[in-house]
Amino acid sequence: MRMKMMTGGMIALALVSCFGVAQAADIDPFLGRWALTIPGGGAGWLEVTEERGYYDSSILWGGGSVVPTASTYVVDDVLFVTRTHTTERKDKEGKVLRTQTFTEVLRAQVDGDTISIIRHDPRRNGKGENVEPFSGFRIADLPPAPDLSKAKRGTPIELLKGNTLDGWSIMGTSPNAWTMADGVLINEPEVNDDGSHVRSANIRTDAEYEDFNLTTDVFVVTHSNSGIYLRGIYEVQVEDSFEKETDAHTMGGLYSRISPSVKASKAPEQWQHFDITLLDRHLTVILNGVTIIDNQPIKGCTGGAMTSDESKPGPLYLQGDHGAVKYRNMVLTPLTN
Repeated sequence: MRMKMMTGGMIALALVSCFGVAQAADIDPFLGRWALTIPGGGAGWLEVTEERGYYDSSILWGGGSVVPTASTYVVDDVLFVTRTHTTERKDKEGKVLRTQTFTEVLRAQVDGDTISIIRHDPRRNGKGENVEPFSGFRIADLPPAPDLSKAKRGTPIELLKGNTLDGWSIMGTSPNAWTMADGVLINEPEVNDDGSHVRSANIRTDAEYEDFNLTTDVFVVTHSNSGIYLRGIYEVQVEDSFEKETDAHTMGGLYSRISPSVKASKAPEQWQHFDITLLDRHLTVILNGVTIIDNQPIKGCTGGAMTSDESKPGPLYLQGDHGAVKYRNMVLTPLTN
C-alpha cells in the first residue's frame, strides 16, 4: 500500500518506486472540481489538484470562504481529505484551560463523474464521532471567455418598483427587515442595546434567471455588509470597505474567489453603482464606472449559495443578515451567447 500526501505547513513525503506511474493513474479520477451537497443540504465545493508530483485540495463547506484543507492523499482507490478544527476548553470563569485540535476526515470514492463521500467528524467532547454520507458531481470544464460584444440582449426587467415587495420573497425564518418605498429596497434590522444588529432575513426574486447583465445602485451604511447572489450561486460582495485594501472579500469582489483588480469603492453612506455581467460562468464587475473584474472565470459556488449546481437558473438573492443596506434602480437584462 502506497500513499502520497501533502499537509499544510509540512514537507510532503513521496515514496518513489517503479509503481509511481500506476499510482498517478489511480488518482486521476479525483482531480478536478466537484459540486457537493453537504450534510444538511447546503452547497459545498471541492477541488483536488496535482502540482509537481504533490496533491492538494481546497474546500467550501456551506457558508464562509474557500479554504485549503489540512491534507490530501490517496490510498488504493480512496481519496482522503482532512480538515482540522480547534476547540478551547474553558473553566466557569471563561479561562482557557486547554486547546484541542480535532481532525475531520472525508473519505471519497469516484464512479465516473459522481463522487461519494463519508464524513468522519470527531465529537468535540472526545466521545465518538459523527458519520455522515453525502455526494456530489464533477463540474464541467469552464468554457473560453465569452465575447461580451457579441452577447444577445433580451428585454430589460425592472426589479424594484413602487412601494411593495411584489416579485420578491423573504428567505428562511429570521425576522424580516426588508421594506420597499418609492422604488428603494431597504433593509433596516433592529439594533441591540450593545449596538449590534438583530440577524434578519435574506430576500430573493420569485423569478429565476440564467445569464444576464445587472445594473443597480447600492447604499451601504458604515461598517455594514450585504451581498448580491447571482442565480443564487455566486455572491458579489457589498460592504463598507472604503478604508480596506482590496481582496476577494471587499466591495465588488466575488466572495473568497476573485479579488477586484483596483479599488473603486466610495466611502459609506452614499449611493454607488454596480454593472455586473454573468455569461458562460465568467464574471465582469464594473463599480462606479471602473472595471474591477474583467470577464474572469468562476471556479464554483460561493459561501451561502442556494445550490452548488451551476447549470441551473436561479434567483437574485440579497443578503440582509449582516446589517443595513439599500438598493435602487435594479435592472436585469437577460443575455445569450
